[in-house]
Amino acid sequence: MDISVVIPLYNEEESLPELVSWIARVMKEHGFSYEIIMIDDGSRDGSWEVIKALKQSYPAIKAIRFQRNYGKSAALNEGFMAAEGKVVITMDADMQDSPDEIPHLYRMIKEEGYDLVSGYKKKRFDPISKTIPSKFYNWVTRKVSGIPNLHDFNCGLKAYRKEVIKNIEVYGEMHRFIPLMAKWAGFDKIGEKVVQHRPRKYGVTKFGLNRFVNGFLDLITIVFTHRYLKQPMHFFGTWGVLFVLVGGGVLAYLASIKLLGGMLGNRVPALVFGTVTFLLGFLLFSTGLLAELISRNSPFKNEYRIKEKIE
Repeated sequence: MDISVVIPLYNEEESLPELVSWIARVMKEHGFSYEIIMIDDGSRDGSWEVIKALKQSYPAIKAIRFQRNYGKSAALNEGFMAAEGKVVITMDADMQDSPDEIPHLYRMIKEEGYDLVSGYKKKRFDPISKTIPSKFYNWVTRKVSGIPNLHDFNCGLKAYRKEVIKNIEVYGEMHRFIPLMAKWAGFDKIGEKVVQHRPRKYGVTKFGLNRFVNGFLDLITIVFTHRYLKQPMHFFGTWGVLFVLVGGGVLAYLASIKLLGGMLGNRVPALVFGTVTFLLGFLLFSTGLLAELISRNSPFKNEYRIKEKIE
């Protein structure tokens, strides 16, 4: 199979018929063998009924319905596990991504040898309350990730070599950092393509300021876990030893003064500082030891209740 199109969706019943029809037309025009994998992330409207009706006319459709809303990362992870195409294309269901981009994205993977190609919505039709935070977020992510050629990490329109999506695990809200996860997994030929961004035709945006804040928290999380997941003692132990040395040094200095007959009455702040710093260092060191013993990789972190499937 040439292409798997993975579409996470939440309350998008109005856009689905037009989107599926457009994808099918593009695939037919270019002679691609394909599947469309739709993941209904606990929609409260009639999205699932629309998908079931579309299946009658478009046999290429496969679908997964979550029992409740888990988020885009969960939907993408399930879609990646189900995908069978040599190239996997992800796109949003709101019709702001154009299926006409699919052939070029496919060629960039198959002919130009990219592992991952991320769309870049250079001209956007989103409100300024969304575009300004996104630009700042993308600038920070470029600096932290070491992938300077990407301008839009969170663009829903991306293309992947199949091996990439089978070797990464998307959980929590980490879908924003899939290029970074791919790079760390050894797939470092990452490209970008300027793509058409269309005004929203149906429904309402799911963007909120909480997603902007959560994005930075998730960036800190993924960088920390990548660097220290296997050796948490390297982080906690380093700071623990530093604090113990500083606190211990202060306490040793005060002890020497006392032993030589000096008075500590005017050195109470130093005594408190030394004691607290020493104890904090000890706690950090202990945390590092415990973290080494406790595996963070819970086998249940990517288990979701699936209500129904269409195959």
